[in-house]
Amino acid sequence: MNVGDWIRKRAISSSEKTAIIFEGKYFTYRKVNERTNQLANALADRGIGKGDRVAVIFHNCHQFLEAYFAAAKLGAIFVPLNFRLARPELEYMLNDCRPSMIIFNSEFSEVTDSIRSLIPVTGGNFIQVDGNTPKWALDYEELLARYPTDEPDVGEDVKLEDPQMIMYTSGTTGEPKGALLSHRKTFYNTFNADIYFDISASDRMLVALPLFHSGGLNIMAVPILYKGGTAVIQKYFHHEEVLRLIERHKITLMMAVPTMLNFILKKTDMGKYDLSSLRTCMTAGEACPISLIKEYQKRKIPIRQVFGQTETSIMLWLPEKDSIRKAGSVGLPVFHSEVKVVNKKRKEVAPGEIGEIIVKGPIQMVGYWSRPEETKETIRDGWLYTGDLARVDDEGYVYIVDRRTDMFITGGENVYPAEIEKVYATHPDIMETAVIGVPDDKWGEVGKAIISLKKEKVMTEEEAIAFCSGKLAKYKIPKSVVFVGELPKTGSGKIKKGPLRGKYGGLSWCRPNT
Repeated sequence: MNVGDWIRKRAISSSEKTAIIFEGKYFTYRKVNERTNQLANALADRGIGKGDRVAVIFHNCHQFLEAYFAAAKLGAIFVPLNFRLARPELEYMLNDCRPSMIIFNSEFSEVTDSIRSLIPVTGGNFIQVDGNTPKWALDYEELLARYPTDEPDVGEDVKLEDPQMIMYTSGTTGEPKGALLSHRKTFYNTFNADIYFDISASDRMLVALPLFHSGGLNIMAVPILYKGGTAVIQKYFHHEEVLRLIERHKITLMMAVPTMLNFILKKTDMGKYDLSSLRTCMTAGEACPISLIKEYQKRKIPIRQVFGQTETSIMLWLPEKDSIRKAGSVGLPVFHSEVKVVNKKRKEVAPGEIGEIIVKGPIQMVGYWSRPEETKETIRDGWLYTGDLARVDDEGYVYIVDRRTDMFITGGENVYPAEIEKVYATHPDIMETAVIGVPDDKWGEVGKAIISLKKEKVMTEEEAIAFCSGKLAKYKIPKSVVFVGELPKTGSGKIKKGPLRGKYGGLSWCRPNT
């Protein structure tokens, strides 16, 4: 049994139950499975088989999930790409995973066209969803109409241990890495989600987080379909529309990052809407202020918190009953996994001591795509070393004290300064750059670049910010720049970011000695 079997079995046991609602269109489990089979048969006819990569560049839509399950049925490896990324970033990832097929929304036709001669997709294996399809691409609906709704004939069995998906993470060294995830990992992530959401077939999950992220796909959409409930998909987040959808469809479950919850609270009159159906709201991606939790509790909306990363999905969770009592904690280990906090000798820390979070079990990634050395550095003796530093209290609740390397989170998106610094290193007038995350009322954190220019060179803040345009996703581009004569360094020549955070407003819990 593999992940692709889920939708087939639901089409038998829950045939006429509504599986997906998207922009006023209702799709039963039978219909979703039929459309998935049509796409799977089309992909197989165009040479896609076990181990081949199928990349997608999508807004949230029902076709995203059709492509997800079609790839799973064939044993192909699904590669969801962040549509917010700049052209060079997408080009890098596509050349790294070398897909045999790309499926994209019409909104991304232009960027796909601009890189299609630079990536290893051949034979016209480009499929466009909606809009006027260009001559170099196939029309999604026309393609589906040409193929039967029967289950695809798969020549080789697709097993739980087989790779199912590559999800790219921002790179600590300036280059994104593809986390290779198996069908088994998706199964156990789904079992965990079932427990911490307490999902039933009568639930309706609002999917407002982007499906190209683990939270939207692996924690929300896939588990609700596994359980036979209904996924209500929002194309992209809009604070007012979230409340309209909750009221209209009697949403019972949802997940949102704190930035989204803050937008809803500040920019809408929540009292205008009937939100009484909402049983649980999960939050992750960044620290959730206690004040925000209390504001939602006043409105009888319980907040559960979870913590994880692409390589593991959710590994810790905090029920709403503990959200105030254990303020600041990310909770206890999920059911289907082993999670420890260990010191440098790989021994579990005592309460109050600081160590690194490590994870073992079926929720681990297989490894990094085509990066055996980095995989060995991350997975040692069966344990995945997350790079996140934490302490544990006497009841076993985990508290994060530092983030993975220099990473900061803006609006729920992970940003690794090394990516930005690598771009600035290509500027002929810049000697060196350090990027830090600084607090921001709207996005939680944003980037600030501290730049040292070469002798006698001059640059404005506006010019420095504009230099990143088109080279990085907009959310990664620093919002402010400071120019200095020289950056502080260690004895070995490494830039010391601790003093920069202290001087320029970086968050106080960041490591003081880096």
